[in-house]
Amino acid sequence: PVVYAAFLRRVPVVLHESDLSPGLANRLCLPFCRRICAAFPETLDHLPRAKALLTGAPVREELLRGNREAGLRRLGFKVGKPVLLAMGGSTGSTALNAAVRKALPRLSPRFQVVHLCGRGFLDSELGDRPGYRQYEFLHGELSDALAAADFVVTRGGANALFEFLALRKPCLIVPLPLLASRGDQIQNAESFARRGLAKMLRQEELTADSLLTHLADLERDAGELRRNMEVSELSHGNERVLKVIEAFGGEPSPPAPLPP
Repeated sequence: PVVYAAFLRRVPVVLHESDLSPGLANRLCLPFCRRICAAFPETLDHLPRAKALLTGAPVREELLRGNREAGLRRLGFKVGKPVLLAMGGSTGSTALNAAVRKALPRLSPRFQVVHLCGRGFLDSELGDRPGYRQYEFLHGELSDALAAADFVVTRGGANALFEFLALRKPCLIVPLPLLASRGDQIQNAESFARRGLAKMLRQEELTADSLLTHLADLERDAGELRRNMEVSELSHGNERVLKVIEAFGGEPSPPAPLPP
């Protein structure tokens, strides 16, 4: 409704598509916009060429201002042992939670683990386990926790992936399966894996053993992943999106009939 109203009022509209394939809302709004910013190069194939620009995705600035030392202190972790952040998205992930906890006895010698497990998914039996901290979610403390993390296990939501890209955090992505989504997280994860920006493990193959194997690969290739992230064309989304918006600042849209 806001986009349609802006069109009728001749206010320029700039859209952003964070996933690899455009969602329904953006598809409905495409005829009424001046530009649509794409986070993934593959997205350009699904958009009108005259309107589409590759920008990457904007990232919350506060997440880039975390302090590693403060994060380690808050978590009660020691300096010198790698920190693994495991998170299953805003609502948590039963499958990811189960795999991480089953693998804990073998993860603990290698990592200190901070686990964002989602509302209602805390495990009271693990509350005092050394080197393991579990939270339903983090708010103001999130930036410091991210700064403290050396490696990440995450779902394939675009916002999270671009945040970890901006922070140069080597990730193992476990995307939502097709039965639980439209497949956008799988597409996002495959794109990042093809570009050497992350590793991918399908949920259908997720077990404690496969998690440990893929984390070993993530550790081994961490240097290469970070180098790829440093030079990625998908970084700096904030600057690029802002330039697109500023280009239309104060410029009215030309009169146009409503699309059919």
